[in-house]
Amino acid sequence: MKLLKQLAVIVATVMCAGASQAAENPGYEFDPGRSQGGTGKFYMGREISGVMGHQAAGWLEREQRTHEEMPDEVVANMGLEPDHVVADIGAGTGYFSFRMAPLVPDGKVLATDIQPEMLALLEQRKAELGIGNVEPVLGQIDDPGLPENAVDVVLLVDAYHEFSHPFEMMDGINDALKPGGRVILLEYRAEDDSVPIRPLHKMSEEQVVREMSVFGLHWDDTLDFLPWQHMMIFSKPE
Repeated sequence: MKLLKQLAVIVATVMCAGASQAAENPGYEFDPGRSQGGTGKFYMGREISGVMGHQAAGWLEREQRTHEEMPDEVVANMGLEPDHVVADIGAGTGYFSFRMAPLVPDGKVLATDIQPEMLALLEQRKAELGIGNVEPVLGQIDDPGLPENAVDVVLLVDAYHEFSHPFEMMDGINDALKPGGRVILLEYRAEDDSVPIRPLHKMSEEQVVREMSVFGLHWDDTLDFLPWQHMMIFSKPE
């Protein structure tokens, strides 16, 4: 396993080194007949899953999530600094946004979601908690809505696999990152059949590295201290 990981790092590094300044879209395939219960839309060999709607917002705040996803430990391992601007993409109700906010008192958290209903719930919670440095941002299915060259860290928790336009979204995220900025993805481990999540809502480490390499993002590390998820860290070349 260690040798495979080392080889994957080498491959990713070579692909990053060869990436052009402007990323090229690998394209999408539409093949409903090959669908495994997702959208029937494929990107780099992966079927894109459906999106969890705002009607399931309560699931995001479930009590057992602190044990299943260890959010405080995740945030502690993000390497945040007081003046960082952090983008929480697919922020939902702000489950991670409000945990990050106290660690960036001189910065801010851009809590981005494509569902106005989710952002309304986030605004309500923001008022209840009295936290001022979380800014809701309404994104689009093909645009995260972030300012260019302004973000230090981007967090994607169980969200990337649901992007209907992963290339366009990552292109916008890459443009928003400062040189040296980082993208942190949490995804349920597709390599582990014991993880009790539907297959299309999981991603393998290998697949994530392939998709991030399109933008020349360097795979820095994978932290596997979480019970069910990969915590993968990528950085934008300086």
